[in-house]
Amino acid sequence: MEFTKDTKLKEILKEYPWILDEAIKMNPKFKVAKTPIGKALINKADLAEASKRTGIDVDTIIAKLKDFIAEHEK
Repeated sequence: MEFTKDTKLKEILKEYPWILDEAIKMNPKFKVAKTPIGKALINKADLAEASKRTGIDVDTIIAKLKDFIAEHEK
């Protein structure tokens, strides 16, 4: 999967359901995604929105996602 600032969170979680737990380790602000409101936001949000809400640069998020996937595939 190719990641850009416009990649939808729901698409990422559909392909990599385990990745949310890794994202929470990167930044506890991702815990909101496990709440009812967060689950609703995931359906509409993209990586740019996640960047805004967590304060992490979108390029950093993309790099970390790629690292998580590479590590998981080992």
